[in-house]
Amino acid sequence: MTAKKIQPPYLKTGDEVAIISPSFFIDENLLTEAVTFLGEWGLKARIGENASKRYGPFAGSDQERLSDLQEMTDNPDIKAVFCSRGGYGLSKIINKADFSVLNNNPKWYSGFSDMTVMHTWLNEVYGVMSIHGEMPFNFNNTKKSSETFPSLKKALFGDLISHEWTGNFYKPGKVNGELTGGNLSLLYSLSGTKAAVSTKGKILFIEDMGEYYYHIDRMLTSLKLSGKLDGLSALVIGGMNKIEESKIPWGKNVEETILGIVSEFNYPILFNFPAGHISDNRAFYIGKRATIEVNGNTATLRYV
Repeated sequence: MTAKKIQPPYLKTGDEVAIISPSFFIDENLLTEAVTFLGEWGLKARIGENASKRYGPFAGSDQERLSDLQEMTDNPDIKAVFCSRGGYGLSKIINKADFSVLNNNPKWYSGFSDMTVMHTWLNEVYGVMSIHGEMPFNFNNTKKSSETFPSLKKALFGDLISHEWTGNFYKPGKVNGELTGGNLSLLYSLSGTKAAVSTKGKILFIEDMGEYYYHIDRMLTSLKLSGKLDGLSALVIGGMNKIEESKIPWGKNVEETILGIVSEFNYPILFNFPAGHISDNRAFYIGKRATIEVNGNTATLRYV
């Protein structure tokens, strides 16, 4: 069993939080709207000095993005850090950030997609829990489900107890383990680094979007060859959105592709978890232990 992760204090009304842009650039109006959005939750949101800058596709240079990340990490008054959007860029700066202050003053980091780099770095290198959830870029997106934002608020304030969903489940059974994972492309890209995800005995979550079918197969095959799919407690698949055919047809859908790689293993394989690049992007904890139980076509994940 892996060492128990450090759990940051849950938020309370009046807490100060920060919004930074460690990846792609974001429109300044969306940042302003996000401050108002979080204010309705009773939080005082600060925007990083460089959060609305643009340097090519990025929100400022590597040094500017790193500066905001480090400032909000070091500031003891900041109780949570929201990454404004995904895209790409965290992996270019993450190894230069010093998170050692979190050993004595842990705080929540929230986001998904490119934020997978942050989740794995915090979990694997520093042993700190984090929140996989919707980002400020989408805080006023009316196409998001009725559970997307309430689940994020519950996660931040300590009211998130469980998740229930329906889908296709293979080899179902009651299991328990620490939750880990995130965007499959980012998990794949971190192979061989000190933040490479550890998976033994864990519930591994994966999601992705905008990939070819054979890319999904290739990335999962690589994880399999490196032993990352051995000995899981369960494999949980979230949104697999806009997965496309290449010039040479793949001939299998996402579910068939994934099952073709992991069906030899004896743990539950659970599809349709409501998280990822989809409208129903519910927040959940990375690094927290949970149980999963399947009853017919309904699965329940409950934190322990």
